[in-house]
Amino acid sequence: MNVKIGPSSALGTVFAPPSKSFAHRALICAALANGTSIIKGVSRSQDMLATIDCLKALGAQISHIGDTCTVRGIHTENITEATLDCRECGSTLRFLMPLAMLSGKKTTFTGSKILLSRPLSVYEDLCKQNGVEYIRSDNAIMINGKLKFGHYSIPGNISSQFISGLLFVLPLLDGDSVIEILPPLESVPYIDITIDVLNRFGVNTVRKNNIINICGRQKYRSADITVEGDYSNAAFFEALNYAGGNVTVSGLDPESLQGDKAYMDYFRRLNEGAPTLDLSHCPDLGPVCMAVAAVQNGAVFTGTERLKIKESDRCAAMAEELFKFGIRSEIGENSMRIFPSTLKTPEAPLNGHNDHRIVMAMAVLSTVTGGIIEGAEAVNKSFPNFFEEFKRLNIEVNVYGMDK
Repeated sequence: MNVKIGPSSALGTVFAPPSKSFAHRALICAALANGTSIIKGVSRSQDMLATIDCLKALGAQISHIGDTCTVRGIHTENITEATLDCRECGSTLRFLMPLAMLSGKKTTFTGSKILLSRPLSVYEDLCKQNGVEYIRSDNAIMINGKLKFGHYSIPGNISSQFISGLLFVLPLLDGDSVIEILPPLESVPYIDITIDVLNRFGVNTVRKNNIINICGRQKYRSADITVEGDYSNAAFFEALNYAGGNVTVSGLDPESLQGDKAYMDYFRRLNEGAPTLDLSHCPDLGPVCMAVAAVQNGAVFTGTERLKIKESDRCAAMAEELFKFGIRSEIGENSMRIFPSTLKTPEAPLNGHNDHRIVMAMAVLSTVTGGIIEGAEAVNKSFPNFFEEFKRLNIEVNVYGMDK
């Protein structure tokens, strides 16, 4: 899909889409609970559909009507061999791999080539530790065996999703466990979101700095949950205010645990000068913060190492596309600098890099200069109606074709 955006002054109010982070976690907890849960605020993005389909393959009964999911939990003793298609969703893959080790039955994970190339060494090592068969090929990962309770040391600078994946399962085992997060500890807010959602479903864990204590023999209780608004996607609409627009973003919880609410402070600092901003706890803000830096005063971003292993190498992708707007940048091992300049109209089409956040960042910049974004369908991963919301904000948007 190609999208042409004309120079526009965004105007209006937008309601923040539901948080993927909360919705993934709520669905998994509901699938592990006795009884029936109601989860309101579940989008039909590709990532959410991946998690829903995989949970159904494991035995959960899920109906998805509008933005509401009714979930009847899995009887883990009845889980049979299954193939789980995670599409392009890293959260689905990393959250569900430990869950597949509850029954000890063979589970095969499939997905896009990009997804299956992302780092999974934490789980490979964990499987060896537990005597679980782990076979990885170019197009699938097979796991066969049971997870054991005990002490787990997990690197804190690869992805918090490994820690969350264990947190879903360890409370169900027959003994107590400890997760020790090896420093540096990054993406702490995502771990705290997992602990919060677990608590809403009756499962208690205690984190003190880098140690999480988990009592075994716990049971999930069904619950009715309304998913809160998503700061990471709302940030792209707030960014329009720094590109000449006048947009009000509603539906966000000011008390949210989401680390991406840092965009409020980061955007203010980008407006005031050329700050140094740490992305290690909020890597998903990288593309939108870089876009705001490009229309404001430039910036230096640190803690960018993990941006290399997202849907694209996000620093490299942003540097390539910003150059088309006349913006120079410099990439370091764990940093990126964007030099201040004036945006110019891109002479060549912009490349979405098969990355939803790159597409959305390019859309924000294109409201200043105009531009054509190729591969814009990548937004379906997290925000299928993104361009419809853009249109509602008085932005000139023309969707005119599909990429071959």
